[in-house]
Amino acid sequence: MTDLSIALCRKSTHSREKGTCLELALNVPGVGAVRDSKAPEQGALVFSPTQLRGFLVAVKSGRFDR
Repeated sequence: MTDLSIALCRKSTHSREKGTCLELALNVPGVGAVRDSKAPEQGALVFSPTQLRGFLVAVKSGRFDR
C-alpha cells in the first residue's frame, strides 16, 4: 500500500463550478494519485507513471464522459 500522507493534491483550473473534478497528486515518489474533489475522504486511485499517462489520455479524450 502506498503512503499518501505526503500527497499534495491540486484541482484543475478547468474544474466546473459544480465541483465535479478530480484532484491530482504528483509529489509521491514513483506514483500519481487521483481522487474525487467532492469526496477526498474516500481515498485515491494510485497509478504508476505509465498507468497515469494512459488514464489522463483517456480522461482528456472523453472516454469517461457521461
